[in-house]
This record gives sequence, structure tokens and C-alpha cells, in this order.
Amino acid sequence: MSQDEKDSVIGEKQDMPLPPDGGSEGWSVVFGAACGLFAIYGVNYSWGVFLAYYSSTVYPGHMTQLSWVGSICIGFFFILGPINDWVTRFMGYRYMLLFAMVVGPFALMMASLTNAIWQLYLSQGLLFGISASFVWFSCIGSVQQHFTTKRGLALGATLFGSGVGGLVMTNINVAVMQSLGYRWALRITGFICFVFLGVAATLVKPFPGYQASLAANPTSTLKKHQNLVRKLDFCLLLAVAFITTFGYLVPSFMLPSYAKSLKLNPWVGANLSAIINAVNAVAKPFMGYLGDRVGRLNVFFICTFMAGIMCLAVWTNAHTEAAVWAFAVLYGIFGCGYLTMLATVVPQIAGYEAISEANGLLYFLNLPGYLVGSPVASAIINTSDPPNYRYAAVYAGLLLCVGGLFAFALRIAHGGWNCHRI
Repeated sequence: MSQDEKDSVIGEKQDMPLPPDGGSEGWSVVFGAACGLFAIYGVNYSWGVFLAYYSSTVYPGHMTQLSWVGSICIGFFFILGPINDWVTRFMGYRYMLLFAMVVGPFALMMASLTNAIWQLYLSQGLLFGISASFVWFSCIGSVQQHFTTKRGLALGATLFGSGVGGLVMTNINVAVMQSLGYRWALRITGFICFVFLGVAATLVKPFPGYQASLAANPTSTLKKHQNLVRKLDFCLLLAVAFITTFGYLVPSFMLPSYAKSLKLNPWVGANLSAIINAVNAVAKPFMGYLGDRVGRLNVFFICTFMAGIMCLAVWTNAHTEAAVWAFAVLYGIFGCGYLTMLATVVPQIAGYEAISEANGLLYFLNLPGYLVGSPVASAIINTSDPPNYRYAAVYAGLLLCVGGLFAFALRIAHGGWNCHRI
């Protein structure tokens, strides 16, 4: 019996209703979760545009210091990890999202009033990152609970919201910066986040059967954590999550500045992040569906490893506008597959009853990589004069390839050497 089949009958073993795996209930949760990710990833994925603007116009010559703003933000997306289960039980998804609906826009409004880089650390970085953590764990956890056999497609559709958010907000921010300045770009982004997080707070909810399973088996969070880290396949998944995040966001954050260093048309640099997000938006549901059909761990390994190869083989040789566009598209495809499958395989590896605890451990280990990965890449770039982005491409590519090898080890540990769906 496959892991998905085990997931599908877990409710029968515990006398609880099965996850709807679709229907109006399941897909309304997906839509609400997609709106939540639209808001937080719209801010995160458009950071490359802000970074290029800040480093060239507002705080010239301070790219390394500025790169910490985006890293602090995405790092703190997962700060709730160790206490995710406790916060979820105490607040519930609705109040977690209502909290984020107030704090996230407030953080961006405060960022619009800043006059120093350290103030950006606290507002656009720390405060918005903390509010995004409440969104991420509630949105991803609710979708994982509502789906079994269609989990890949559902999470791909959920993460579609993050790609669209990046695409839309990147273009909005570019247009507003050019006409009204970066401060109004931050304020308008805050208003957009408020609306979309309000939709998420209305629609996102836990699956009642999952709550029933927790009540029927009141195992402590610490005990579940201990059980998880004793499993080889879950430890391999943790290794993938830890290693890859040091390099995953480097292309998205650095490509706009890289295009500027090549003296390409300014329009190219402004739209590179948008193109990556557009590719993400289209490819994430497809990758999720592909994972459901041919094996989630199979797709997870291939996408993670190939994302690294794209950095090593394509980015290092991308010196023209066409080559830069090609890399943005290819990395967008494989990078989105990695991100989608990372969320999708969690219940398959950890078990349906430990989703909250597994998410907490897994994504908390994302924090170090997302926090320091881009600043390290920025420092590497600036070790030479003029800055050399090839070093950053090799840095990101090697990390993703090593993570891909661990993903392959996970696939073997969980499903053996047979080339079947797993």
C-alpha cells in the first residue's frame, strides 16, 4: 500500500471523516490559502526590485547590507516552526491569519517611513517576516490536511498564488516606483496584502478530521518531534531543506542586479523577477499534478538537482539578454518544482497525524539558509572589482545539486531502487 493510500484510510482507522480531497470545501481552502501566499510571497518575490532600487538610488554602495533585509524577511517566514503546533492549537488558523492581516501591512507602512537600513531590517525584514510565518503555516497546513491523492495538485494550485503574487506585485512596484517613489510602492503593497489576507482569513480552516485525530491521540509535540527525527527518511528530508535554502533564492534576488551589471536594458532587470514568478505561477500546478501521477519523490529529486544544474550550466554562461531570459525561465520551472514538492512530500514522509510537527521542524530548518544565503552570495559577488556574479551562480548551483543528491537518497530510502511511482 502506498503512502497516499495509507493517508486515505487513516480516517477510517480513527473513526473520523476522510479528507474531502477536493469538492467545494477542499478547493475553497486552496483558494483562500493561495490568496494568503499571494500576499506574503508577492512581497518576498518582488524584493529583487526593491534591492536594485535601494542599492542604486536610496542607499548606493550598500548592497551587502541591504541584502539582509530580504533574507531576514524570508528567514522569519518560518520562525514559528518549533512552536507551530502549539500556536495552531492556541490560536487556530483564522486568528493566525487575522493577526497577519494587521501586522503585515503595518510592517510595510512602517518601512515606507524609514530613513536608515537598520529600520528596514526591523520593518520590511523582521516584522513582516514574523507576520508571514503565521500565514505560511496556516495556509500550507490546512491544504495538506484536506487532500490525500490530489495533494500535489492542491499544493501546486496553492503555491500558484505565490507565483502570481510575485508577478503582480513586482510589476506594480516597478510602476509605482517610477511614478510615485518607493515609499508609495510599500504603502500600496501593504493595502494589497490587507485585502488578500482578509480573504485567506475567511476561507482557510483546518480539516475537522485532523483535529479529531489529534484529540484521539494526544501525543505531546516533543514526543512527535522525537519520533520524527528517529526516521531516516525524515532526516534526509530535513537535510534537503537545510542545504538547498542557502542557494534557492539567490537567482531571484540577484538577477535584477546582474542584468544591470551587464548593462542590459533597464526593462530587463525590472522584469526578470516577474518572469521567474510568471513561470512559477504556471508551472507549480503542473509540477504538483506531475508529482501525483509519476511520484512526488521522483519529481522532487529531479527538480532540485536540475535547479542546481541550471545555475552551474546556464547562469554561469549567461552574458546576453537572451541567455539571461533563458536562465530565468529554466530556473523558474525547476525551482518551482522543488518548492512545490518540498511541501507535498511532508505528509508522505512524516505521516498524516504529524503534519503540523513535521512542517514546524522542516521549515524551521529553512531559516538559517534563507537568512544568510543571499547575504553570503552578495559578499561572494563583491569579493572582486567589478563584482563577479559567476561566483554566486556556482555557490547556488552547488548547494542545490548537493540537496538534489540528498533528495535522491531520500527517494531510495523511502521507495527502494524500483522505478515506480513514489
